[in-house]
Amino acid sequence: MNNHTFAIHTFGCKLNFSESSDMARRLRELGWSESEQPEAIVVNSCAVTHAAEKKVRNYVAHLHREHPDARIVVVGCYASLCAEEIRKWAGVEAVFGNRDKMNAVQWVVGQPIPETPTFFSTYSSNDRTRSFLKIQDGCDYYCTYCTVAAARGESRSDSIEHVLQNIEKIHAEGLKEVNITGVNLGTFGKGTDENFYDLLKAIDRQHLVERVRISSIEPNLLTDEIIHLVSESDILMPHFHIPLQSGSDKILAAMKRRYKTDLFASKIYKIKQLVPDACIAIDIIAGFPGETDADFEDSFEFVKQLPLSYMHVFTYSRRPGTPAAAIKEQVPETVKRERTNRLLELSETKKRFFYHEHFGETRPVLWESEEADGKMFGFTDNYIKVSAPFCADWVNTIRPYVVEDL
Repeated sequence: MNNHTFAIHTFGCKLNFSESSDMARRLRELGWSESEQPEAIVVNSCAVTHAAEKKVRNYVAHLHREHPDARIVVVGCYASLCAEEIRKWAGVEAVFGNRDKMNAVQWVVGQPIPETPTFFSTYSSNDRTRSFLKIQDGCDYYCTYCTVAAARGESRSDSIEHVLQNIEKIHAEGLKEVNITGVNLGTFGKGTDENFYDLLKAIDRQHLVERVRISSIEPNLLTDEIIHLVSESDILMPHFHIPLQSGSDKILAAMKRRYKTDLFASKIYKIKQLVPDACIAIDIIAGFPGETDADFEDSFEFVKQLPLSYMHVFTYSRRPGTPAAAIKEQVPETVKRERTNRLLELSETKKRFFYHEHFGETRPVLWESEEADGKMFGFTDNYIKVSAPFCADWVNTIRPYVVEDL
């Protein structure tokens, strides 16, 4: 047993959290322990917006001030896009992009750096109830506003057999729910004879864990077969997260998205037809370059009339090197904020309506370990957050519960 210590700080998406959890698990297996006074610090970075990059820069500077003797390694999307810049930061001794970020473990412990595999799978295990399982990485879409394809590389994925093995490991650790995640999930199996629908069928058939949720999936890749499968499954949760980005066909074309609003709407109504209780979340961007007042109103009215449960609203962030950054008609910051706030208000209205629709129903709830003011919290199968008086025996159990207002 050695006395070496580490800390990992994570920014950004659930994929990053899954990878960070996996790194922490590997370091613990090598005899290292987590500490508030670490000798090595891994920063798993995000670059989805300018604000995200700024948070990483500021936090690394803070870490160096607080732990001047610690060795700092920065990994992830920011590291992929701006490695030379990051190497100049005070305290940073190593930088690994997304393709070789898991090699940070070998760097920390002083082992030889292995050849980077085409795809590496990870899953989180630091939550007592659920795990985020990475099954796919990279993206081939190159939307005009996005740096993810450049930061993560081309689409690549795990095998169905190995995904099932990881789910077995997660279940053996006592976790009840798996959230399958990736950068562009619907392209799972690219270049092989496997696909995402085949994976979901295998997961449903094997029934290795009580609950499985599908994270964000592109509307053009969300097939009717997948929706049918979810409608008939006992373990695939009635919960869909579908990125829209704009409700204007003009703006969707400028973004180089691979669908129009009519296709998107057809997917939403197909879900409501087959899975009427489903939670449906979308992503939407306010203030994309060239978005006129009329374009925004088209987008706003489009999402207003759809039976959505809530929205993840993003203010457009100008990313250097992307085609959208070069568009002359940039929307003023004040206008972007106004549009963002209107969409956030609409999202809250839709969420309240969705919750209200299900008040009084008895639904299965997976209870969390979090406690606040004597209460515990959990999520129904269709992702409604509920609360109850704290009971330790309920933690990490699925129990029928009457949905009431928080």
